Amino acid sequence: MPDGNDALAVQVISRIADVSAADWDACSGGNPFVSHAFLNALEESGSVSGETGWLPQHLVLPNPTGGFFGCVPLYLKSHSYGEYVFDWNWADAYERAGGQYYPKLQCSVPFTPATGPRLLVHPEAPKQEIMTGLTAAMLELARRHQVSSLHITFPPREQFDHFGDLGLLQRIGVQYHWENQGYVDFDAFLAGLASRKRKAIKKERRKVAESGIALNALSSDTIEPRHWDAFFEFYMATADRKWGQSYLTREFFHQLGRDLGDQVVLIMADFEGELVAGALNLKSGDTLYGRNWGCLGQFRFLHFETCYYQAIDYAIRHGLRWVEAGAQGEHKIQRGYLPTATYSAHWIGDPGFRDAVEHFLEREREAMEQEIALLGHHSPFKQDDCGS
Repeated sequence: MPDGNDALAVQVISRIADVSAADWDACSGGNPFVSHAFLNALEESGSVSGETGWLPQHLVLPNPTGGFFGCVPLYLKSHSYGEYVFDWNWADAYERAGGQYYPKLQCSVPFTPATGPRLLVHPEAPKQEIMTGLTAAMLELARRHQVSSLHITFPPREQFDHFGDLGLLQRIGVQYHWENQGYVDFDAFLAGLASRKRKAIKKERRKVAESGIALNALSSDTIEPRHWDAFFEFYMATADRKWGQSYLTREFFHQLGRDLGDQVVLIMADFEGELVAGALNLKSGDTLYGRNWGCLGQFRFLHFETCYYQAIDYAIRHGLRWVEAGAQGEHKIQRGYLPTATYSAHWIGDPGFRDAVEHFLEREREAMEQEIALLGHHSPFKQDDCGS
């Protein structure tokens, strides 16, 4: 076990391929997004690199007897794209005051607003001790690089509290998650909704079905290379239309299918013999995570069907408890996805700037807690069935 001097033993690696997948995954807890395969697919596909503004600086704490006590997915960043916890205003304010906000350190999964462990600890290691040591190593690296800040985004509540106990600034956001209340089928889920919401969902699903679109949930044994090629075209078309840029390469999706195929659920929509839309999901434990969506053309209600209703239907059929549908979107509430707090933690090197950010976060946190409570009042469920 560590002896108190192991902050010195933490190693920085610039390619996750340089460490054993088995050793890394022994610490990842089965979460697909912090798995060696997912992070490696991002790097090997060229989606993540120094050229794209995400320079890997992963941390590993070796166990002298083999494997790791713990590890951290970490990046040196030259921008704030692909994070989903927005600090653009912080960067602008700091640079207008004469500071240099970039580069910064980012502890996260690139382009992935999904809650999961950020301090990856081997189950047989002393958890609190390793988390404290890994946090200290991140802060030491931040000081060594002389970066403005360190940002840890979408950690679970336990790690969020840990960072707060160590003096990092805390921030709250909101996402929309669906919970399976033991439904036997989609109709059982609908039965728990208020009449008006139930009728609206039935209408949306009926319109998609009447349009002649067929949807299929594909997994490892049914996904072919042509599906990934089609999905990449959907992703590119929608990313260009919505954001003006895309982050992920064609090879990323193909490699994801090869290396994490048993955790992939690809919902594909077929219209008149042509694939026209798709939604990429990953599953782990009791949760289905909605990730990317794309579509060619305009099909009314198809986004809701592909991303939300098909995910719910899949979760019910496979006994999953949760569907996490990704960032943003109050429109998800009326479709059964209820507001859920998300978390991030932040270290700011400049004392004066830290004070300003801390005061901002105090006000924002209070407003966000009120917003989450208010949004909860818009639940589509019957009053005696709040969906939680």
